[in-house]
Amino acid sequence: MENILLEPSENGQQAFVIRDGDEKLAEMVIKVSGNTMSVLHTEVAPEAEGKGLAKVLLKEMVDHSRQQQLKVIPLCTFVLAQFKRHPELYGDIWERSGS
Repeated sequence: MENILLEPSENGQQAFVIRDGDEKLAEMVIKVSGNTMSVLHTEVAPEAEGKGLAKVLLKEMVDHSRQQQLKVIPLCTFVLAQFKRHPELYGDIWERSGS
């Protein structure tokens, strides 16, 4: 189930998505511009809440940003809260001037 895809979204955005078959269980919407990635929104379907899917998406986004050498602007409240709670884990990619 935790096969994560990076799919195109609307307005030039992309989303890390977890699906179960055709059903979208969770997504994290991003927008890349230059060497920064803005994380706009994270959403988990009600039936999939409490299973840690948002944290799975967070890990995927962090791994992707490091591989692509992108700084992250955490506009999403979930991601911003995680960055603030664990700066030792995310300080290398956190673009603080944009959040």
